[in-house]
Amino acid sequence: MSSNETEIANETRPTTSNPLDVVPDEIPFDVSYGLPITLDRAQAVIHAGVAEAKNRHWKMNVAVADSGGNLVAFQRMYGAMLAAIQIAEHKARAAVTFRRPTRTFEDGIQLMNLTYLLTFNGVIASRGGIPLIDQGVIIGAIGCSGGTDSQDEVVSEAGAAVINQLPATDK
Repeated sequence: MSSNETEIANETRPTTSNPLDVVPDEIPFDVSYGLPITLDRAQAVIHAGVAEAKNRHWKMNVAVADSGGNLVAFQRMYGAMLAAIQIAEHKARAAVTFRRPTRTFEDGIQLMNLTYLLTFNGVIASRGGIPLIDQGVIIGAIGCSGGTDSQDEVVSEAGAAVINQLPATDK
């Protein structure tokens, strides 16, 4: 093959690489675990999530896990789907143990075809699990279930938003 033919052959090769081959400079979602969320703060998170769900006339289950993935508080709204109880708890645990919103897994599987994510213990590829980060550390996570994934995420976001509004010493 002449050098001209080699250049043409090289130009026709795809220039995109496998996104899994990229080596990031830093570890993604590298947020330290902090002290566990208190019961009062967990209840405030749930209250905000339930208020959002009530405003929209959605029936939800809302769970808050601490920084170790243990259930701290839970509320099932009247009429919320029974199967969604365990799903809400699972979303909270997954968000805390993997230090990322559960939407990350949904996107990885649905948009990037990273089906290997389903092999990890504790993964749930469904929106609605969000870590609770206070002063740069994870203190817990909220998980919501009962609606569509996008509805669950809206309720979780409303609950997670209160963490930076409460004093860190609230007991």
